[in-house]
Amino acid sequence: MIELFDRGGIMMYPLALTSLIAVAYILERILALRKRKILVPEIISIVENFSTLKDIDLANTVCNKYSGPLPNIVKLGLENHSLPKTELKEIIEDHGRQEARNLDRGLVVLETIAAIAPLMGLLGTVLGMVRVFEVIKDQGIGQTAALSGGISEALLTTVTGLFIGIPVLIAYYFFSNKSQNLIMDIEGYTNDLLLKINRIRTGE
Repeated sequence: MIELFDRGGIMMYPLALTSLIAVAYILERILALRKRKILVPEIISIVENFSTLKDIDLANTVCNKYSGPLPNIVKLGLENHSLPKTELKEIIEDHGRQEARNLDRGLVVLETIAAIAPLMGLLGTVLGMVRVFEVIKDQGIGQTAALSGGISEALLTTVTGLFIGIPVLIAYYFFSNKSQNLIMDIEGYTNDLLLKINRIRTGE
């Protein structure tokens, strides 16, 4: 493995760095986007069983025990329940966009790595071919060992760039889709809470 790394040339170092960064962000997203962590069952239970304004104190107590987008939004809605319907909805939506940004955190890094890793591999290919042509220029086409070294460098960096870029791109789409699904679930519970608050206030 080390021998292959050395044969790949200088571009193997930035490729190795990008792969380490990608692994770190993938692990972080795996932990951060766990469904039970985002859609806290206790908070969902509060929303589903909310039936009177007297439940607000108990609901706030439960929300204070947790951190995350759903507890934060529910708590905000409960704290501002006395505001007009349109104003309350606007506050919730604004805060919801901020929380959605946190759910998408790190995805731009994965997207960037998925794009630049194959390009860095291509750059390594170009550098390897430059080495090949330099050998041909100086020593002719008879120096097969030197020529094969340059070609090997070119092929290794290309393969490495694709080997990094393809899985990272898959991870990016996976986490992006998971994030959007979680955001839609949060919006659903938030809208349910707003409807219940409005019905209680109007006496329906």
